[in-house]
Amino acid sequence: TLADMRVLTAEPMPSEVQALMERRRRAGADRHDEIWDGVLHMRPDPSRAHVSVQQQLAELLGPLARAAGLDPGISGFNLGESELDFRCPDGGLFREPSTAVWNPTAALVLEIVSPDDDSWNKFGFYAAHGVDEVLIVDPQQRTVDWFALGEGAYAAVAHSGLIELGAAELAERLDWPALEQ
Repeated sequence: TLADMRVLTAEPMPSEVQALMERRRRAGADRHDEIWDGVLHMRPDPSRAHVSVQQQLAELLGPLARAAGLDPGISGFNLGESELDFRCPDGGLFREPSTAVWNPTAALVLEIVSPDDDSWNKFGFYAAHGVDEVLIVDPQQRTVDWFALGEGAYAAVAHSGLIELGAAELAERLDWPALEQ
């Protein structure tokens, strides 16, 4: 369908696309947009199920992160070094507090899977930026997958090396929202 198509515009960017981007910026609808090697990925705001899981993760991971000496940030942030190439995970754990807009790395990034999102396609970017662990939570499948970086690639792990929590335990502690139709 037309809604499933990817769009690549010519240089310079058409004024209609510039106007759309400006409307999204003014409305705050661009806060989940990402730039992948110079290509804009526009995303809508997440569903209520997504937000419910994100809130629970903030409540569960926050105390564990602080106990491990990490700074929790379970909300979207910019992982990357500039507006030319960055990702916006749903949360992260950081080695130290910061007020930076552009975060070159994180100890852990959290991705909550939404329909048709690119969570699983970000691993190479995260590895290149030295992110130690990736946590993927899928409310539709009711699964938690935890990955640790080793020798340039991520491998599934049962338990975090950063905080006192594992994938199975986290999955059990979540109050999963009703499945989306």
